[in-house]
Amino acid sequence: MQTTGLKISGFSLVRNGVKFDYPFQESIRSLLPLVDEFVINVGKGEDSTLAKIQALTSEPGGNKIRIVESIWPLDDPEKKRGGLILSEQTNIALENCKGDWCIYLQADEVLHENDLEKIRHAIQSAHQDSTIEGLLFDYVHLYGSYDVVQESRGAYRREVRAFKRSAGVKSVGDAQSFRRLDGSKLKVVRSGARVFHYGWVRDPEAMKQKTFFFDQLYHGAPTADQARDGIPHTGENYRYKKFWGLRPFRGQHPQTMRQRISSKGWHWDLQNSPLEWHVGDLTKVALDLFERTTGHRLFEYRSYELVRGSR
Repeated sequence: MQTTGLKISGFSLVRNGVKFDYPFQESIRSLLPLVDEFVINVGKGEDSTLAKIQALTSEPGGNKIRIVESIWPLDDPEKKRGGLILSEQTNIALENCKGDWCIYLQADEVLHENDLEKIRHAIQSAHQDSTIEGLLFDYVHLYGSYDVVQESRGAYRREVRAFKRSAGVKSVGDAQSFRRLDGSKLKVVRSGARVFHYGWVRDPEAMKQKTFFFDQLYHGAPTADQARDGIPHTGENYRYKKFWGLRPFRGQHPQTMRQRISSKGWHWDLQNSPLEWHVGDLTKVALDLFERTTGHRLFEYRSYELVRGSR
């Protein structure tokens, strides 16, 4: 499914994807049909992530994959603040892209096959408009189990995931979004496509290990007690819990995820889990109810400039 006259680069990064139970193979497979090349920055780790990505190159379309190997500066305390390492490593992959357009997926983000045509048409249309620099994607956040979705202002609902390479773009912060090289926001339109985010759906023990490691990228090295007991900086935040905004997921997962879902080795029961409630949740409830009624999200942070449409 190539876009006539345009070259598209997909790109991503991953380190210890097997150890931390990332669906990185499913993520790559979901994007390959749309791109001319896929650049993946593989950080040197302690598992078989690199070997599994190398094996993907033998699958249909796998000849598009280009691997860049890197070593994360984990011994540099200045880098372990606010997730800066993640944007720096993302930019290594981006700098190796050659396409007219670039599409980014994190290792826990997957595209639905039914949306690929929408993305292709959105890129074609946006490329003809000099005022448009990127495309916005809607997010489906799964939580705890593959049959639970988080729909509340506690989860970002849209983010930039495709842009013109000529716009001069860089990953910023902890690699959640992108800006121009001067730090200003990209001018974007909605693509109509979805990103399925599985960052909070993995084996509970892998969730703990992943949280322990990634908390260090934001808050620095753990204390001696935290290191001894494997306790993340954010405490027991890694444990799945029932809170406002969770509901059953009735939709259809991307095709590339279905084998992984069918082989899931743990169970988290939303319905029979106790509800965790805090006084501050009253504000969240009021704002969420307003959004569901009007379609507008009040006080929403946007790392982009939406040039057509305001919802």
